[in-house]
Amino acid sequence: MTEAASRLPASRLGGPDVRTVTKTDLGLRRRYAAERRFRAYGVAAVSIAICFLLVLFGSIVGKGYTAFQQTRITMMVDFEPSIIAPDGDRSPAAVMSGNSFRFDDLIAAALQKTLEIDPSDEDGLYDALDLLSKGSGPMLRSMIANDPSLIGTKRTVEFYATGDVDAFIKGTIRADVPESQRLIKDKHIVLIDKLKSEGALRLAFNTGLFTNGASTRPETAGVGVALVGSLYMMLVVLVLSLPLGVAGSIYLEEFAPKNRWTDVIEVNINNLAAVPSIVYGLLGLAVFINFAHLPRSASLVGGLVLTLTTLPTIIITTRAALKAVPPSIREAGLGVGASKMQTVFHHVLPLAMPGVLTGTIIGLAHALGETAPLLMIGMKAFIVEYPGTPFDPATALPTQIYMWATEPERAFSERTSAAIIILLAFLLAMNSIAIILRRAFERRW
Repeated sequence: MTEAASRLPASRLGGPDVRTVTKTDLGLRRRYAAERRFRAYGVAAVSIAICFLLVLFGSIVGKGYTAFQQTRITMMVDFEPSIIAPDGDRSPAAVMSGNSFRFDDLIAAALQKTLEIDPSDEDGLYDALDLLSKGSGPMLRSMIANDPSLIGTKRTVEFYATGDVDAFIKGTIRADVPESQRLIKDKHIVLIDKLKSEGALRLAFNTGLFTNGASTRPETAGVGVALVGSLYMMLVVLVLSLPLGVAGSIYLEEFAPKNRWTDVIEVNINNLAAVPSIVYGLLGLAVFINFAHLPRSASLVGGLVLTLTTLPTIIITTRAALKAVPPSIREAGLGVGASKMQTVFHHVLPLAMPGVLTGTIIGLAHALGETAPLLMIGMKAFIVEYPGTPFDPATALPTQIYMWATEPERAFSERTSAAIIILLAFLLAMNSIAIILRRAFERRW
């Protein structure tokens, strides 16, 4: 283009109309602006969700991490034979029977020596005993029954402090609050300071939180029974839901004729996935307990109810995994002379297994967090002993959290948050396994 021609307007050079170009530019700007707004809305929504999630996790962890430590009081106990076995019988049965207050006498004697309390000062002794958990006597009796050789010896024993003392040591109960508004009195604070100065009081990892069962005393309450009950339930759910769900999915996806009946079944399966879980609890109460007379509060019943809850999820995800297998795999199998069943079980199903396993684990993780159906079948019972089989009474982690959340004591509040942390850890572990399995067996087409 010459210099003279470059000075002419575009319309005289035969170029695009100036008015048309401007409209096109404005339309592009609007579309780009709409795209930027959409991205901004998406980023804002994700950011808000992450903020809420962080606040939720921060609140739970902030309230519950202290429960993983427990205040212990260490004392030298004299296992005096004349008190433990006055008749000379040192068998575990004899230790567990008879007057249970004789073990409190051992604890009182140890406490008197530790705090150098005058034997004639009964009020001082009672004040000191208020620092120890009421479960100290039964704990000492079980210890001696499990190891009768302790009788006649002197051993160092760690006892649980009460929930109020534990809260005071952790700073939940503050010393600068007026005594009338404080659960720990001044005389108890003096005794606590004395125990600290002698090295007899310390914070230790709370193993009882994972091994103990239900208890009315927060310092001796744990989720051990709930963990075993949840494990039994998950085993029942896995054994029942995986084969039933996969078999039903294979039939509906690969073999069932496409007619009105199969359409009705598919629609109902999709609707069942959206049914509130408490409805399954009512169904389990009516069928498994009232009709079949299965034991109430048993892990078996809980597993059956959760199987009903999980089956629609497994069927839907398994069918999606089967659909994702390319049709060429089926055509190739049939083309080399394999039957329909051989093609499905030898080629299609193995390729769909990553999706099947992922859906199953996600379904199990969803079932592990269910609470409402378990409440309906009585799995909120106060269970202290570990269940030996799925037929024994047990409880589950969600119902244990529910029971602790309704307790008025302050120490149960932190245990509620700690149990939620344990449950979340289980869920995260199961989801991590699902991700690992999917990546390990994933095939790209």
